[in-house]
Amino acid sequence: MGTVSILPANSLGSGFIPSNYLPEGKDEYYIRNTQIPWSQDRWRHLRPDEIKNLVNNDNFSDNWDSLFVTDQFDPGQVKGNKFYGLVRLGNISNNILEHHDLRVPVGITNSVIISCDIGDNTAIHEVRYLSHFIIGDRCILFNIKEMNTTNHAKFGNGIVKDGEPEDVRVSLDLMNEAGGRSVLPFNGMITADAWLWAKYRDDTILQEKLKEITQNSFDSHLGYYGTVGDQCVIKNSLILKDVKIYSDCYIKGANKLKNLTINSSEAEPTQIGEGVELVNGIIGYGCHIFYGCKAVRFILGNNSNLKYGARLINSFLGDNSTISCCEVLNNLIFPAHEQHHNNSFLIASVVMGQSNIAAGATIGSNHNSRANDNEIQAGRGFWPGLCTSVKHSCRFASFTLLSKAHYPAELDIPLPFSLINNNVSKDQLEVLPAFWWMYNMYALARNTWKYNDRDKRMNKIQNIEFDFLAPDTVEEIIHACRLLEIYTAKAYLRSKVNLKDIGNENKLVEKGRLLIKGDENQIKDLEIRGEDFEKSKRKVLIIKAYKAYGAYHDMLHYYAVKNLLVFAESNPEISFNDMCNILEGSCEHRWVNFGGQLISEKDVDSLRIDIRSGNITSWEEIHNRYNSFYEEYTGEKQKHAYAVLCGILGIDKLTESLWISAMEKAVEIQDFISQQVYITRKKDFDNPFRQKTYRNKEEMIASIGTIEDNGFVKQIRKQTEDFKKLVSRVKNRSF
Repeated sequence: MGTVSILPANSLGSGFIPSNYLPEGKDEYYIRNTQIPWSQDRWRHLRPDEIKNLVNNDNFSDNWDSLFVTDQFDPGQVKGNKFYGLVRLGNISNNILEHHDLRVPVGITNSVIISCDIGDNTAIHEVRYLSHFIIGDRCILFNIKEMNTTNHAKFGNGIVKDGEPEDVRVSLDLMNEAGGRSVLPFNGMITADAWLWAKYRDDTILQEKLKEITQNSFDSHLGYYGTVGDQCVIKNSLILKDVKIYSDCYIKGANKLKNLTINSSEAEPTQIGEGVELVNGIIGYGCHIFYGCKAVRFILGNNSNLKYGARLINSFLGDNSTISCCEVLNNLIFPAHEQHHNNSFLIASVVMGQSNIAAGATIGSNHNSRANDNEIQAGRGFWPGLCTSVKHSCRFASFTLLSKAHYPAELDIPLPFSLINNNVSKDQLEVLPAFWWMYNMYALARNTWKYNDRDKRMNKIQNIEFDFLAPDTVEEIIHACRLLEIYTAKAYLRSKVNLKDIGNENKLVEKGRLLIKGDENQIKDLEIRGEDFEKSKRKVLIIKAYKAYGAYHDMLHYYAVKNLLVFAESNPEISFNDMCNILEGSCEHRWVNFGGQLISEKDVDSLRIDIRSGNITSWEEIHNRYNSFYEEYTGEKQKHAYAVLCGILGIDKLTESLWISAMEKAVEIQDFISQQVYITRKKDFDNPFRQKTYRNKEEMIASIGTIEDNGFVKQIRKQTEDFKKLVSRVKNRSF
């Protein structure tokens, strides 16, 4: 087969960079010397007595002149090793390093070291093969089979090195199994970058520029060494190959780590545990990966976790997310995603954050397709229930909750905050709009709080919108209200056998609005149907449309007033009229959930133009543009809120009396939120079947407390009082 070659005895530790790839006047160490954090003046040759001590301690070197040490070198701490090539050792003292329950002496024992630089007071014991690495200060490397770096190491980045063919480039096939949305991973990539690259595939110049930017972000020269940052601990592991590990990382019992960048710091240490196998990936700061997880061609965002046998393949898992046990293939997952169950399956989807995939959920079955080129797009807050099965291709509005069911056909659900039910007995799809607001306020209100609370990132490159009422969801609600008006008008006309008088869409909207905002009795018996929600001929029934329409308008009102109150509180010197003059006029109505950050479609288009034209030439500049959009976001959101309030009030400009009335109604809505948070949580405590597992009420209270003890209920009550005080301050101000 010719897979094993015989090389000269003196070749171990030399010739790392082939001579034809060396720049004129450079040796094979020229890149390595730029990577080391220390001055080269710190090292010296061994003295004869030190060489003698090393030999007596059962050490071997193919050339003792190639082993360099510092003035603080204790040869008694170096025993039973073999050194090949240029090896430079930092300070070695007679001390002990301790990490958790592991205590080991500073020094090197029973290891093979090939062409490495090793920092001060580091412990390397029982490392069978350590080749072409730069090891930081105060590190522990204990009981490792192989740590090796090749001269073409890319550390998980989607680049090619000098002399390599294009087909070795690593890409991630996100959102689609067929590879038509592939992106090139790089250290520092965030979900906004992946969305920009994967979504706008028809922009061919943009695609070329992003590939060019990524390739140019890294040096293509051969010869970079693997690195282990200061205060890292790596123990009882098998293979680490072509890895760049930042400081304070803890790795124990890993099977295989190959072609990776592992970000870590003292403030945000990353940990990798037992049985893990990770290949071709980027791992963010503060991540935890434990217990038999497998990940191949992946990016893991900051403060995210893989646990208990999770499989993550060709996927990007955004910041503040956790996947346990389940299988996740070909996905782009925005920040704040939870998926905890062994029989969950998520494939070829973009899930836009704040999502939770329940046990037994099968998201992305290809049973209805001849090829694996379909997709699912789920807005933020996506929550498929237990044992839910959803086929490709589907699209879901924000905060869609799927009840337990096998959904037999493709779905397109445009109504946000809805509960979807497959009613098998009646053979119809049922949609209850605004379900979360009307019947599950505890979970909805807690959603914003919990994701902010769980955001432990110190390194917040990605600006994430966690509020369930934001420009994206509000625009979905506005669209949903229009659809409900149209569906109501059509239902009414069907009931009068007068379909020929349907007229154009605007007339339907006008008629439907009169009906759905009027007396509920006149539409309560109407069969209101959704259109194009499902690829089937069966009925799609809209449940409780009248109440949902009112709930949607309360949500719009609350969003608008809350954001205008923020403006008023932040600008106490501005009069009411000046506030209106500042906020009125054109505002953005088309928003994109850009990897968790909300960006107006206009700004997205301007970003794409600047990338295509060459005005932006690096990912750092792209990230700076995201940040500039975010700096304007609060102001743009307040303009949007003003337009929304004027829209639902049916006016062109807000008056002071209407503003006061709007604030008073917002207080009523805030009271409703507080009451519903209490009521929806209290149902759990009042459930008689929940009480049956306890001997008596006292045992139940001792075990789970009471509704009055609930921390979030208390928090919402305080927020309600604070909201009322804010309204009072603004109302009493002299405009």
